[in-house]
Amino acid sequence: MRLDAGDVMRRLRARQEEMIALFSRLRERAPLLETIRCHFSSIRFGELVLLPPEEQVAVHRFYDRLAELRWYFQYTTDMPGTVQVTLRLRLKELEEAHGLLDALLAEALEPPPVQAEVKKRALPRRKRR
Repeated sequence: MRLDAGDVMRRLRARQEEMIALFSRLRERAPLLETIRCHFSSIRFGELVLLPPEEQVAVHRFYDRLAELRWYFQYTTDMPGTVQVTLRLRLKELEEAHGLLDALLAEALEPPPVQAEVKKRALPRRKRR
């Protein structure tokens, strides 16, 4: 989930101007929708229940905001200028949600201090010559 959310945010940041330009010129929604494509669009309760509650909330918040943006891109009748303004506002919301999600999941991936200390002691040390 952390990698997937990071990929979505990376694409959004990199393509936001081009997405709007293509939408304006071609009136195609594909550049908008393809940019926010994710692999974890169907997280089930069985997967979420494995996460601590605060991580569950962070995952839900991020993917809920992403779903709102997807819905907007799919069905908007707004002109490109309004789409651009809306994207900037929603991107800020996504950035906040992603920041929390990324921080919580990164923390979950760190080994507990005791295990890290045991691993350090267990590794053989090289003698310097």
